[in-house]
Amino acid sequence: MRLRRLRRRFSLGGPRLVVRRSLPWPLRWLALAVLLGLSAAVALWAFEFGKAIAGLDASAKQELGELRSQTRLLHARINELQQESAAADSLRATERAAADALGERLRALEADNRSLRDDLAFFEKLIPAASSASNSTLDIRGLQADVLGGVQLRWQVLVIQPVRNAPEFKGQLELVLAGLRDGKPWTSRPPAVVRPLQMQQYRRVEGLVDLPERVMVKTVTVRLLQGSSVRAQQSLTLQD
Repeated sequence: MRLRRLRRRFSLGGPRLVVRRSLPWPLRWLALAVLLGLSAAVALWAFEFGKAIAGLDASAKQELGELRSQTRLLHARINELQQESAAADSLRATERAAADALGERLRALEADNRSLRDDLAFFEKLIPAASSASNSTLDIRGLQADVLGGVQLRWQVLVIQPVRNAPEFKGQLELVLAGLRDGKPWTSRPPAVVRPLQMQQYRRVEGLVDLPERVMVKTVTVRLLQGSSVRAQQSLTLQD
């Protein structure tokens, strides 16, 4: 016992000290991240290496290449179809414009044809009179008149000089209307139409006349004047 006491007295006493190396926590996290990254790289390498060994990677690349080639072909076909569609739209627009132009031309030709038929019918009425024309140098042919709705009168007449190398005529045309107004005789005074007229061989004259109220036209008279002299005259009785 004495020996133990002497040792305790003359020996160094106290708790044991252990010296350890300590790293800061950022370095610990960095080391852990590096370790995880290395593990993931090794796992990815192992996975790719396994696919290469099994032949899966080659087939996937081949399929990917085929899909890319088909995609390029489809894009090219789509572009071709778009171009064909644009060309078809342009062709349809051109055809519509041409059809519209043809329609306008056809309507104009039909109007010209109607006008020519009217002129032909008008001139055909003159053939018998022209064949038996006298030696007069001025004549009126084909007087026509129609009452439109009781408010207007449409008229037309052909003035001719039925001789060759006829001299130029300068005068005036007068249209006189006669009929009934409120049951009493009525005549247009002054004439319903007074129009200057200048012609060489023939001249077609036409027009519309506004009728007074309550007037019923029975007779239409056209006369040609040169100065104060009446050179020609023709009357037409309207049918009721």
